[in-house]
Amino acid sequence: MTTTLITGANKGLGYETARRLLAVGHTVYLGSRDAGRGRDAAERLGARPVVIDVTDEASVQAAAKAIEADGGLDVLVNNAGIESRTAGNGIVGAADLTAEHMRETFETNVFGLVRVTHAFLPLLRRSAAPVVVNLSSGLASLTGLSTPGTPAYAYPGVAYPASKTAVNMITVQYAKAFPEMRINAVEPGFTKTDLNGNTGVQTVEQGAEIIVRMAQVAPDGPTGGYFTAEGTLPW
Repeated sequence: MTTTLITGANKGLGYETARRLLAVGHTVYLGSRDAGRGRDAAERLGARPVVIDVTDEASVQAAAKAIEADGGLDVLVNNAGIESRTAGNGIVGAADLTAEHMRETFETNVFGLVRVTHAFLPLLRRSAAPVVVNLSSGLASLTGLSTPGTPAYAYPGVAYPASKTAVNMITVQYAKAFPEMRINAVEPGFTKTDLNGNTGVQTVEQGAEIIVRMAQVAPDGPTGGYFTAEGTLPW
């Protein structure tokens, strides 16, 4: 039985990923900052709720201890993430970017990912087939953002793509450090979720496809890669 933790999973892509992995036989810990929302979501799916706020060390450590006591972990899906918007759902461009805005974004998307990964590494290293899936974005591609005519080129924001580019680098370095694991970054596509004010063009079912696929990657499968449902992406 494969045991999986998904952070930020009480709604959106995390919730759909949990549903799909449960359907193929995974035992899923549905991670949520809010105990009530997490419990309700887990009950609807038949998952196991776990309170985990990726920005809080004590919360992450408590979640790791709880999952360890239940038997361990095979797959970690670092799904929790934010993209701060203005009151009118606008994107914060370079002229309005502040250090505090950048810090807030990195606290969840980068530091939170590292905090969770570090806490669960001992459990993952005990697994016979450990897997880590890091939620990245097509906006993390330096090639994409700097190439006129690509979908990413016109995006004016700074904090969110910078945070996801950092996630890509973290993925590469962790994959080299732990060759016995399969550690990859994935781009789900522009999916309609609360993260972007529901302005995305894909459904969560479409967006979760690559997450679910890489959560089930075989021990001889790719690692240290950057993937979309259609294939690899340029860094």
